[in-house]
Amino acid sequence: MPFKLNSFFNLTETQINEIEEFHKQIIFWNDRINLISRKDIDNFIVNHVIHSLSISCFFNFNDNTNILDLGTGGGLPGIPLAICFPNVKFHLVDSIKKKTDVVNKITKDLNLNNVEVTWANVKNINNNYDFIVSRAVAKYAKIKTLCSNKFLNKNFNDKKNGFILLKGDNAKAEFYKCKEHYEFSIHDRIKLEYYKTKKIFYVPNPYIHKDS
Repeated sequence: MPFKLNSFFNLTETQINEIEEFHKQIIFWNDRINLISRKDIDNFIVNHVIHSLSISCFFNFNDNTNILDLGTGGGLPGIPLAICFPNVKFHLVDSIKKKTDVVNKITKDLNLNNVEVTWANVKNINNNYDFIVSRAVAKYAKIKTLCSNKFLNKNFNDKKNGFILLKGDNAKAEFYKCKEHYEFSIHDRIKLEYYKTKKIFYVPNPYIHKDS
């Protein structure tokens, strides 16, 4: 497992160990609670961890950046990103309590002090963030409705505050009404078969544009 991660990401030995422990925790808990598809558990590192970390190939976050992980499920992409960016603040939110209970325990076991886990509908979250990340949770139109006015006004990073959404190539049509959005091909950076059709869609804060 480590050789695959170090082929694509500049991770320390400590970070590799934390990801290995995360993997063990997912295997343990997935037998009890369906955090990810059970048929996919053998491909957890390639299909889930690397997918989550692919964001770091295109985005670098300054210390104290605030990021919301919408619909975190089993802690993805939030936990791998929190390991990768230990000085960035991550808020992992999901509406399914049994998942947030487990994810909260995992983050405590991993001593991830830069992570907060909340069981809630994101509509009821009153915080504001620099970025909102999400992985195959819902179509963009629904995400935009759920997260109305949850961005901080001041841009704190090289890229403007906005949505960073992990999706497949077939999601392009979701963004055709956006005034401003960008598409990154993960396969450009990660030359694995699984990523040939995987994309990152970045939408700078759409609430300042009526037609985004």
